Formats: sequence, C-alpha cells, structure tokens
Amino acid sequence: MIRRLLTQQLSARLKRFPAVSILGPRQSGKTTLAKTFSARYFDLEQSEDQLKLDLTWDSLVRSKQLIVLDEAQVLPSIFPRIRGAIDAERKRNGRFLLLGSVAPPLMKKVSESLAGRLAICELCPLFLAELNEKFHEDEMWLRGGFPDGGILKKKDFPVWEKDYLTLLAQRDLPAWGLPAKPQTTIKFFRMLAACHGQIWNASKIGASLGLSYHTVNHYLDYLENIYLILSLPPYHVNIRKRLVKSPKLYWRDSGLLHALLEISGKEALLSQPWAGASWEGWCINQILATLKTTGRNFDAHFFRTNDGHEIDLILKLSQGLWAFEFKLTSSPGLEDMKRLSSVADLIKADKCFLISKTRNPEIGKKIVSANIRHCLKMMLGSWKM
Repeated sequence: MIRRLLTQQLSARLKRFPAVSILGPRQSGKTTLAKTFSARYFDLEQSEDQLKLDLTWDSLVRSKQLIVLDEAQVLPSIFPRIRGAIDAERKRNGRFLLLGSVAPPLMKKVSESLAGRLAICELCPLFLAELNEKFHEDEMWLRGGFPDGGILKKKDFPVWEKDYLTLLAQRDLPAWGLPAKPQTTIKFFRMLAACHGQIWNASKIGASLGLSYHTVNHYLDYLENIYLILSLPPYHVNIRKRLVKSPKLYWRDSGLLHALLEISGKEALLSQPWAGASWEGWCINQILATLKTTGRNFDAHFFRTNDGHEIDLILKLSQGLWAFEFKLTSSPGLEDMKRLSSVADLIKADKCFLISKTRNPEIGKKIVSANIRHCLKMMLGSWKM
C-alpha cells in the first residue's frame, strides 16, 4: 500500500483536536487512509451502518478508540451528537475522524456544530511526491492521480474517469444540492475542460448553456466545493498596468480532464495544441497538493496584465513571494528565464522558478530552473532554501 503523505499531518491533528475531518474528492483514498488509524468504521451512506451507530452510540463514545464516520455530510443529525460527546469530555482528543467529499461551504452543520472542536485536513488523489521514481511523471500527467483511475492499473483509464463523472452528475451533485439536470452538468464539464487553463468567462459559458452568468458561477462554486475545479485568483499589485481581474480555471485532476477531451494515450496528448495548458495545470496541482498535504500555509494566485505580462503561479509563503513559469520543453532557453525574471520584478518576487522537463537543474540564490520532481523535493524541504 502506498503511504500517503497526509498521514503525518493527520496524526498530529488527532493529538491536538477531539475531532478531525479528512475532506477531498470521492475515491481519493480517504477511507483507506482512515482505516489505518481505526477499525471502528461506519459508512453513513449505508442505512445499516447508520442504525448500528445509533444503537451503539453510548458505548462507542465511552470507549478509547477512534471513531471513523465516512461521508458524514449525508447525516447532518450526527454533528450535534458529536458536539455533545466532545463537550462532555472536553480534554480528550483524537475521538472522531470524519470523512467527507464536499468542502465546508456545503457542510453548514459542521461549521455550526463543531466550530473550535474540529481540525480539517485535505486529501488529494495520489500525486507525484507520494510515488517512487518507478512512476514516470508523464503517466500521472496523462491518467491523473485517482488510485482506481488508471495510475496503478493502466487499463482502467479513461473508462473509470468517464463513469466517475457520470455518477457525480447523476447522483452525487443533485444529492448535494446542485440544481442542474445531469445532461446539463455533463455539458458543463465538457465546456470547463475546453477552457482549462484559461481566464473564466461566465457570460460566454452561460450563453452556450442558455443560462445566466449568475447561474454558471453558482454551478462552478459547487464543482470547486467537491474538489473538481481549481479557481486560481488573480494577484493584485499596484503597478502602472491594467491587470486581469477574473480567475483562471484548471481541472484539479488531469485524468478527468483528458477523459473529457477524449485523450487516452501519450502521443495523442502531446499532439494537442492545448498540451502545454494541460501540463501547466498538472504541475500547479502537484505543487499545491504537496504544500497542502505537508501542512504549509500559503496563498496561490496567477498574474497577468492586459498587455501580456504573465506569471503562471504566485505563491505567498512564509519564505517570501515565489513566482513560477511552466514550459513544456526539455530545453528551456535563457530568454525564458529572462522573461520570467523581468515580470517577477514587477511584483517584487523573492524567488523565481522555471519548471520544465529539463534533466539539468540549475539552482541559483533567486532563480531556479528545474523539472517538477526537483521542484517538489524543494517543497518538501529536501533541499535547503
């Protein structure tokens, strides 16, 4: 079994809080990870487990074992009971582990009932920093990181991804409150795939669907809150240039993106005019997943002026402001680095990263040219910054 990097952060949170929630997309590995912490497991989507939990509640909360409650959002009535159990023995930590497939904005009962009692961790699908060198980065870029989606068994891609999206549209999203017909949701998925790596234009997408821009923005919020879409906000700085003010959108999992775009092999992927945007989004999500999973505090943005000056990713970290440019090439040029450095100076970035497929990293005090694996090692602190 692949050891998940979130394990360390999760263990630390359980020692400090009475309840911890692991949030993340369906099928990202939350249940598998949780079961390594406790055998007291209840799947709240199953009526049998709901009944068993209700009948054994008093003995469970008196026991010293961690209680794992999967898909907790489907049973809102459980949150006041958890709060009561916690408040009865406020100094006991590590009592409840809640698993969920939706973010806190869709779990109002959590914020209302467990404020101050609950720590939240996010589990992403498998990402490059969790896999050894035997896993080629291009395989993960093509098929994404869902454990059952083909990263471990090639033959399952892209059929698994298409079934996954269909079930989300037909069952899960309506159950979580998205007021769209499944066929509209699937069409929305495809439109978002076509504008991966682009500036969000709600009016344009709304016109294509026959909906208002308010409605498609509402739909987009749902997809962000179930961890399908990353909306990267623009970075605002006081310079004498007009700035792009709308967010930039990426699919969080490249396998889902490629399944929607009918790509099933590496050669077909590399022949697409949007391959660079796909790779850029994949790299950004690898970096953000690594930072989140290791508990780093950060803010992520992009930067673009109306006259074409752009930085693909800006990270505000305790170490300073870092600027990233992504180039799908094995031989980045000096001009690429000069261009990045020039735009980074506009925002007063402390460090610049040119991420490509180079095999010859160059590590300077302020400027770094490296591949994504070297970059992730730096994120994990393997190299002294």
